[in-house]
Amino acid sequence: QLQLVESGGGWTQPGGSLRLSCTTSGFALDYYAIGWFRQAPGKEREFVAAIDPSGRSTTHANVVKGRFTISRDNAKYTVLLQMNSLKPEDTAVYYCAAGFRGSGSYQPTSYDYWGQGTQVTVSS
Repeated sequence: QLQLVESGGGWTQPGGSLRLSCTTSGFALDYYAIGWFRQAPGKEREFVAAIDPSGRSTTHANVVKGRFTISRDNAKYTVLLQMNSLKPEDTAVYYCAAGFRGSGSYQPTSYDYWGQGTQVTVSS
């Protein structure tokens, strides 16, 4: 019954930045690990980053490490994905996902709820 809504996607040139938000309404995030995944046309869903319920432990995929940062503010029912130094290969639909009492896995099957996705396009 938990609903997740992504926002903040759009277009930017290579080297640009975007900040994605994943928000809930009416449900606290304190017990949920949150993951970000992306899927480009013709490709499998790919892990991007994850954060544990407390926000103290994060994991970032190697392809985004040093460029993307996941964070959360449980009081605001919000998880953020700050994306800097964007590359054309980052173009994809980005999804946030929540796993009850999860630890922040890279596996999509570890998550129970998924947002609708937000498009990120990086091109010159």
